[in-house]
Amino acid sequence: MTAKLYLLLLSLCLPCLNGQSLESSPSSSVLKRLGETFSLSCKISGFNFNSHNTHWIRQPAGKSLEWMGYSGLGLGNHAKTFEGRMETTKDNSNSMMTLKLSGLRTEDSAVYYCARETQ
Repeated sequence: MTAKLYLLLLSLCLPCLNGQSLESSPSSSVLKRLGETFSLSCKISGFNFNSHNTHWIRQPAGKSLEWMGYSGLGLGNHAKTFEGRMETTKDNSNSMMTLKLSGLRTEDSAVYYCARETQ
């Protein structure tokens, strides 16, 4: 029997004021096998994309939120938990950020969020 992961990919805007929005793609459940890679994009609108850090956060079922990493302002960083498995990119021209997580493990089954940093 092959183990499978369920990933629910959503977006979260903190705060979503004045028409600001974050939209993830896909925005539904995704089924992946252990060891595979998944990619999630987050389209951002309603604020100056170039002047904010954007973060990835996840929440495994029944557990608290877990910060994964961020991209922005010429910098990026991620939690050591994801070292060697996580890549974040920020495309300023399209107001899009992307998360790529490889070597999926059982503990990667979670709801994933993108969020922008307040100023």
